[in-house]
Amino acid sequence: MSDQSLTPHALPDDATGEDLLDAWRTGPVFGPPIRKIFRDVIADRLPEGCQIPQAAMLFAPTADPFWESDFWFLGDFYSVILHQDTCRPSTAEGIRLIAALAVDDRVPARYRFGAVNLLFSAATVAERHLASCWPDTPMHADTESEAQTRSVVATSTPTLLARWDAECPAVRLALAGLAVVFPTDRTLPALASRLRTFADQHPLGTDIGDYVHFVLLLAAQNDDETLAAVEKVTDAYWRGTSRGAPTRARALHLLGQMLDKIGSTLTRSRPGE
Repeated sequence: MSDQSLTPHALPDDATGEDLLDAWRTGPVFGPPIRKIFRDVIADRLPEGCQIPQAAMLFAPTADPFWESDFWFLGDFYSVILHQDTCRPSTAEGIRLIAALAVDDRVPARYRFGAVNLLFSAATVAERHLASCWPDTPMHADTESEAQTRSVVATSTPTLLARWDAECPAVRLALAGLAVVFPTDRTLPALASRLRTFADQHPLGTDIGDYVHFVLLLAAQNDDETLAAVEKVTDAYWRGTSRGAPTRARALHLLGQMLDKIGSTLTRSRPGE
């Protein structure tokens, strides 16, 4: 039996809902390729019986109307985890799915980059929103959910950073951003040597060069220099934040914008594949 015969379009006209579910469970190819990869990774990496609500989009064929489109599927999948860049009570559980995808080599590099970028976004929601709304209180803030989500990302970060040498350059850029969100005495000094090649090949004034320079500045943990860089770089390129907001919040707000721009460029060029 060919793979195509297992897709829903090849099922008989009188197929029942149970036929559809059975094809979903047993077919080697069903739905967009990236959903099948995600499904296989999550099935292997999560403990048996572990129930995470957002996983329904991977395992239930009727959970997402855009099953044929990688683009629309990914948008829906990421949205049910971090909806409109806002943490909700279920976000921390969904982030466990993203962390599992980020460390599995079956997931193509560009999607591992996207997973790490989403982890960065989830871990920095509170600070980035504080910077963008200052002096007002961010709307729709859920401090408990934000703290739970940040804790899940923090727990996953050492495993992600341990993959540095095995990762492609694109994913290393995203990992560098995550490293300065959760600084340690071990990871911060290592960034200088790990990012040297990027710094040599991408000068200031380029997207990657500016990003790498800013990451290294944050790793140095000098508030005065960080603030000066935020002012200079924001005025030149990025959506600004109030000068009264905390420096770290403004810095992570800027770093998130820079990482998103790198991601949009890398996604178009399909890095590491």
